[in-house]
Amino acid sequence: MQSSLSLSVSPNTSLGIHRSNCNAFQSLPLKPINLRFCGLRREVLGFSALKQSDSHRVCLPTRARSKKVVSASLSDNGTPKSFDYDLLIIGAGVGGHGAALHAVEKGLKTAIVEGDVVGGTCVNRGCVPSKALLAVSGRMRELQSEHHLKALGLQVAAAGYDRQGVADHANNLASKIRNNLTNSMKALGVDILTGFGTILGPQKVKVGSSDKVVTAKNIIIATGSVPFVPKGIEVDGKTVITSDHALKLESVPDWIAIVGSGYIGLEFSDVYTALGSEVTFIEALDQLMPGFDPEIGKLAQRVLINPRKIDYHTGVFATKITPAKDGKPVTIELIDAKTKEPKDTLEVDAALIATGRAPFTQGLGLENIKVATQRGFVPVDERMRVIDSNGNLVPHLYCIGDANGKMMLAHAASAQGISVVEQVTGRDHVLNHLSIPAACFTHPEISMVGLTEPQAREKAEKEGFEVSIAKTSFKANTKALAENEGEGLAKLIYRPDNGEILGVHIFGLHAADLIHEASNAIALGTRIQDIKLAVHAHPTLSEVLDELFKSAKVSDHASSSVSDPVAV
Repeated sequence: MQSSLSLSVSPNTSLGIHRSNCNAFQSLPLKPINLRFCGLRREVLGFSALKQSDSHRVCLPTRARSKKVVSASLSDNGTPKSFDYDLLIIGAGVGGHGAALHAVEKGLKTAIVEGDVVGGTCVNRGCVPSKALLAVSGRMRELQSEHHLKALGLQVAAAGYDRQGVADHANNLASKIRNNLTNSMKALGVDILTGFGTILGPQKVKVGSSDKVVTAKNIIIATGSVPFVPKGIEVDGKTVITSDHALKLESVPDWIAIVGSGYIGLEFSDVYTALGSEVTFIEALDQLMPGFDPEIGKLAQRVLINPRKIDYHTGVFATKITPAKDGKPVTIELIDAKTKEPKDTLEVDAALIATGRAPFTQGLGLENIKVATQRGFVPVDERMRVIDSNGNLVPHLYCIGDANGKMMLAHAASAQGISVVEQVTGRDHVLNHLSIPAACFTHPEISMVGLTEPQAREKAEKEGFEVSIAKTSFKANTKALAENEGEGLAKLIYRPDNGEILGVHIFGLHAADLIHEASNAIALGTRIQDIKLAVHAHPTLSEVLDELFKSAKVSDHASSSVSDPVAV
């Protein structure tokens, strides 16, 4: 993430790029070797990995790493024959930071270009400050729940909060993490180049407004995203805001409308209602939380929305939102999402636009290397290699994170960056995105990895296998009951014929922490018949997953995967 400048682009849409081409390594000595992947590699959120015929033999670079940076091209097309860096990363968010640290570990001379602030969206305007606000909302809910406290034998006087103190907590945390990231890179010898990075041509980047040009053997684009604001919505930063503004918590409105009920909208509804606001959701689709597994979403709505001061309008678009002015409230004009007929006009104190994020890819100079974005996203293959407008791989150029649109999560960006570094240092690596978990940090939390039930059943119908479902409740977990937090459900979607885990979804106490046992199992190709033999400490919340895997019914003929190592 280099800048908070607004963009006029379409909302997030997954790309469907299905190309693999060893010619990207044409200047390097190659040899074929055997390569294994975990079981769900071809169904990564609409992206394929390798073609079936390529899944066992992949062209890999075999060069040994050298301290001296040597030429990667001998042509006379303006490509440098010596380089300032082995690796140059444009964007110092979580993705760029993860790639830089791994590159240094691999012995690469590395620089990172940042035109805004180190840490990008996640640290400065996303994951980090939002978790600080959610920590406050969680404490407030505990202190305000007389029934909950009474059940534990506790008595607490009326809870209150200092708005500025809460805002300072979020800001201070972001500053601390940002400094930690900066210091870690500097300590390891990563050069931090200040300025906006513009690609001038193959392996050449201009930094800032000066004439400074930096060359690198390999380049990674990691510029992130910005909040997406649909047409007709006027953002003033005070009464009509995006998540960037909301995280500053400059006010707590009595009544706020939240446009969009995905991760961002849900988390802010948790914060605002805990601090005393009334919330109205505006959702274009026919149901709230459309991105979640339907069963989990239904339970989450019963717990996170229905009992709270939240109402909602579904199946409607907010076509025009006007900020409060001259004593008049914020006005929101709604139309039916299907018929486009006017439906209602709302008047509220504030409106938060939580309609997703748009890639920040303008001004990168992609036209200089004949790359055309698709809805703002940089097209890449399964190895994050950039694809030009003719469908060819651009040598030595990669794109990770929100800018490529594969999976708009900070930890996904970091994983993609590490994967790229593995490739440029001689070890081929294809990231299995279906093993990457996601979480919504409401109270209780929601987490998930892999496919939802509808996605799994669609896949099963196409490929001709059966899908089974297993569930366990937090109400049967000793630790959850000790915390008086028995509301929750864990759901396993799997293949009964071979024990393959297709997806896991959790709603309940510390769901965001619990999901990683399932995500690691998918990443490593571990089957249910193996993981159900694992031992979990008692009494812990991890036993929710222990019981989940034990309750799955796998065919007696299913083979074990313990002796069958995989690479991802």
